[in-house]
Amino acid sequence: MTRRSIVTAALTSLSFAASAHAEPAKPTTWSFDSDKADAPAAGFSSARTGEGADGKWIVKRVPDAPSGGQVLAQTDADGTDYRFPVAVADGPSLKDVRLSVKCKPVSGKVDQACGLVFRYQDADNYYVTRANALEGNVRLYHVVKGRRVQFAGAGANVKSGAWHELRVDAKGDRFQVSLDGNQLLDAKDGTFGDAGKVGVWTKADSITYFDDLTAVPL
Repeated sequence: MTRRSIVTAALTSLSFAASAHAEPAKPTTWSFDSDKADAPAAGFSSARTGEGADGKWIVKRVPDAPSGGQVLAQTDADGTDYRFPVAVADGPSLKDVRLSVKCKPVSGKVDQACGLVFRYQDADNYYVTRANALEGNVRLYHVVKGRRVQFAGAGANVKSGAWHELRVDAKGDRFQVSLDGNQLLDAKDGTFGDAGKVGVWTKADSITYFDDLTAVPL
């Protein structure tokens, strides 16, 4: 082996060793505990897909919050059926991500939904997975030009007035969705291949609380 080959092999070995010991991607968590109560969450923007009133997103103190005592709540009960209030973090922008949130469907006669949005481009273009306490299911959609299309779904034990953990692993065109640690969906879709914002979502008259929104790059 020549001296040049020896040096090249050594550098290659060092590169592999560095990769093997690279630190795992660090999560970003929004707990809302440092935000001012009864005010919008810092670092979040709100929007609305569809019709009806805009959502009203505020930070609330609640006694059963999973951590810290404060949550992000959607509190406007406009019952317009095709109404989807969204609150998205201003950053980071992510493509492949493990996104999770603790959510509590509080009330709603039309719907009691809590959802996660990801690869969010704007109010009319994104992915969303959501759990619904009135329907007892979890579903996965893409929203294109404001039109919501389901591409996966399953029945689930979603309880009104109870905290649940909803999670999606999005990697390339594959999406795996879990509720309370149980994987329910494993589906593929190629509608949005670029990075986008992440956030939370409700439907119609859903009053829903959210806590510990966490994004981990994959």
